[in-house]
Amino acid sequence: MPASRQAEFEALLSPLLGALFGTALRLTRNRDDAEDLVQEAAVRAFRAFESFKRGTNFRAWLFRILTNLFYERYRKQQREPVRADLEDAADLFLYGQSEQLGLRARSEDPAALLMDQLTTDNVVEAINALPEEYRMAATLYFMEEFSYEEIAAILECPIGTVRSRLHRGRKMLQKALWHIAEAQGIVEGLRTAAGKTG
Repeated sequence: MPASRQAEFEALLSPLLGALFGTALRLTRNRDDAEDLVQEAAVRAFRAFESFKRGTNFRAWLFRILTNLFYERYRKQQREPVRADLEDAADLFLYGQSEQLGLRARSEDPAALLMDQLTTDNVVEAINALPEEYRMAATLYFMEEFSYEEIAAILECPIGTVRSRLHRGRKMLQKALWHIAEAQGIVEGLRTAAGKTG
């Protein structure tokens, strides 16, 4: 590869390393595995860079390499049970739960009162609790802010599949966030503030 093309690759890759590592960490759930995944994805991208078309979305291209590599290397090793307790969440789970706390009287959007108490780390923890296929779509959408179209290209699946995974993922995410809020005493604090004791 010519030196100018190598410099171009490095210039495109460098600003994305943090986001790549964050995504790899959420996918593998292990720092060493995430570092290995990013390193190998970067090597693969470098080797394939001659085939990358200038003017297209380098970030999406790179994330596709990362996710494909994850599927190849880790998916077979890390078969995980589906967390059934998250699967049965209603569409408006957080809204319903927070309304039951009596938060409707304090806000038109009672779920927002709960969400305001949660940190980015809480959201990451909730995403990590999702089954793999939903975790991957949720990570790309919520954490990396890819569009549905970009996620479909990265995961190499139809856009309808992305929509379905994000719809179900959102439902599971609401339930996971509620469990986290309960565990951290946020729910109890809001219940007390709403004037309820039990």
